[in-house]
This record gives sequence, C-alpha cells and structure tokens, in this order.
Amino acid sequence: MAIAGAPMRYIGINVGALAIGLTMLALLERTVAAGQRWTDGAITAMAGALLATAFLGSEVDGAARWVSFGGLAIQPSLILLPVMLIAFSRSRSVLATAGIIAAAAAMALQPDRAMAGMLVLCLAALAVIRRDMLAAVALAAGVTGFAATLARADTLPAVPYVDQILYSSFDVHVGAGLAVLGGMAMLLIPAIVGWSQDNNNCATYAAFGAAWFAAIMAAALGNYPTPIVGYGGSAIIGYALSLLALPKLSRVRAGAVCRRSGAKDGSPSDRRLFVALA
Repeated sequence: MAIAGAPMRYIGINVGALAIGLTMLALLERTVAAGQRWTDGAITAMAGALLATAFLGSEVDGAARWVSFGGLAIQPSLILLPVMLIAFSRSRSVLATAGIIAAAAAMALQPDRAMAGMLVLCLAALAVIRRDMLAAVALAAGVTGFAATLARADTLPAVPYVDQILYSSFDVHVGAGLAVLGGMAMLLIPAIVGWSQDNNNCATYAAFGAAWFAAIMAAALGNYPTPIVGYGGSAIIGYALSLLALPKLSRVRAGAVCRRSGAKDGSPSDRRLFVALA
C-alpha cells in the first residue's frame, strides 16, 4: 500500500485493525475455550447482526453491506461470517444450522455475492468431509442465497487501494505485486499446517481454508475487498477472529502427551499460536 502511494491514514487504520484483532484474539481465547456450549448462541447472534446490516446498514448503489462508526465503514460480513462458518464446522446443531441459514438469507438481502460465495464454498467443503443432514440443509440454503445474489446486478465500482489490488499492484511495481501474492498465500498457511498435523479436525481446517480462499477468489474476479493486503480493517479483524475458532495445535499435542503419560489434561499456553500469527 505504501509503494502504491496509499494515504498514511489508510495504513494507520489497517495497523489499528490488526491491534484490535490481536487484542480480541488474546482476550477471547480463554473465554471460548471455557465455554464451547455457547457456540450455538454466538452463531445465532452473529447471524442476527448480519440480518440487521441488510435492513439497517449503510446503502451504496442498492447494496447494504456496511455499518458506519465514526466516519469509518465496517463490513460486518467480513468480520463475522468466517468465524461463524469455522465454528459451525466444529459444533453443528439445529440452532447453529438455523444461524447459518439466516446468514445465507442476509447475504442474499444485502446482497453480497463475494460473501455468499464464501458461504457456499465453505459449506460444500464441510458437506464433502462430513456428510450429514444439517450440513446438506445449510449448503442448500447457501446455494439459494448465492443464486439470489447472481440474479441481481452488482454495479459497485472498484475502490482504490481496496478492490482489484491483485492487478493494480503489478501496475505500480513488480515488488508490490509479488508482496500482494505472497500475502494472499500466507492467509492459507494455518489451514495447510493444521490439515497436515491434526487429522481429528480436518473439517475445521478445510472450512478455514475454503473461507479465505473464497475471499481471495472474489477479490480476483470482481470489485470486492482484497483481504488483509488491501485497505480495510474488517477483513483484518475477521481473520484474527477466525483464528480464534481453530483448534490450538499446542493443545492437540500436549493432550496427546498427557494421555500417553497418564497425566491430567492441562491448558498449555498458546505461545505457538501467536508465533505462527506473527
């Protein structure tokens, strides 16, 4: 962004969003670990927030995807939908499925083709890995919502430093373009590493990878925000929150060691998570 001449305010907002995301990750990690039974309620509450955005959010050219806070436009779907989908992969229930269906309806109403595509790709991955009725119902709702977004024209123009970054960065400098491609690839590392080292949670890592791969493809194919490497704090905070929904590799390994040694399961620190994130 700096090489491309983006305003320093944009870079400052991204850095601030990263600080907020890391802070939320640190503060919420212990709460989430101690209260998995609240996952269904959290998914439902986030779905309600997405529906509220569709009806009450700031509208631009017929699309209501944003909420304004102090002059900043926040896109709730980029913050909430990835963590919803990853949480759904770990704890599927009737209530959680209803939340995902509501989210699909919200994406159709906003409309947000990119996020609807994320929902479909993620649920398709889950349906392939874990074949059950709830996953199939959620996928059907997602496909319906995505079809609704395709039926409506998306006329929003590209925003500088936000959309089409995968192409405009190479127009500025080849180094900037390679940095963008490298940044995109790094977003998928947690899914690749987790898939290879934690066979018990393959569905969760597949959901994570599918969600962020869909965001990357949407940015490549249309005028949609380029996650992390483009201007916009919503994707940065959403990425940090989606890490929160992943199993901690340190816990997986420590639990295995404890079981082999006959010791009680403990709660090792998550320093490896933050090292990986850095």
